[in-house]
Amino acid sequence: MKIAIAGANGNLGRRLIAALGHDHQLLGLVRSPSAAEHLISLPCQVAMVAYQDVEQLSNLIQGFDVLINLTGIIKATRTNPYVKAHEETAKALVLACQQAEVPRIIALGICGTEAEHPNACFRSRAACEALQLEGLSDSVILRVPMVLGEGDYASRALVKRANSRLAWTFRARSMEQPIYAGDVIEAIRQLCFTKITGIVMLAGPESITRRALITRCAGFVDNHSVTVVSLPLALGLFVSFLLERFMSSPPVTPTMLGVLDHDDNFDVLLPETLDLTLTPLDTILERITKLPA
Repeated sequence: MKIAIAGANGNLGRRLIAALGHDHQLLGLVRSPSAAEHLISLPCQVAMVAYQDVEQLSNLIQGFDVLINLTGIIKATRTNPYVKAHEETAKALVLACQQAEVPRIIALGICGTEAEHPNACFRSRAACEALQLEGLSDSVILRVPMVLGEGDYASRALVKRANSRLAWTFRARSMEQPIYAGDVIEAIRQLCFTKITGIVMLAGPESITRRALITRCAGFVDNHSVTVVSLPLALGLFVSFLLERFMSSPPVTPTMLGVLDHDDNFDVLLPETLDLTLTPLDTILERITKLPA
């Protein structure tokens, strides 16, 4: 199978290439030389392209069977707003697939996405999903909550908190339902070879509070004296509002905090359409804590 991957340089993209690259012809689509460097040692071809360049994209993916869209952001900036990162990219990818006669897009989405959501990121994600589903009838969106895997940003942040004496976090009662990165990769692999279309939800096996998640992770690094300090979300929203107002690229924005604060508590953990055994939360925590924080 010939598979193109947009956003291939991220943690999930690299894992996906490592899982599929020896059995299939892969093309990693990235936007910069620094992004391309992340893929040098992996079993794939690499092409640098602006995701809004329909003609170049179309030429690159001629003859491919599927395009996997791993692009997307939770923090917008003045130079990279949500509409550019999501809707404009999705529109270009769909047009390129139509021109190149690529029949299927598999896109990674996030739980909480709704067209009428008050959060701008979730609304933008919903518009992005609609463009892909309407543009190619044989397309599917895989929505997931927090993804934890060896060496990724979310895992390093969690392990850093777990190693602290005082672990500061906003709204510690917020619900998390983390899923293992390897399970997401396996779900995407299966979606490459099925006719499943529409929106598929996939979540981890347990939903627990952020406080409990940090405390549980601390047990795997032998830190039994951690104290989780819950900060009011309103404080974070106020500070992030000031940062967004006075910085061109703030480290955090109110919209980003809203996405991270979303409660994840799903009854249907595993769609019947996927043949997948979910990795237990304790196994996930054991794996991510084996690496340096």
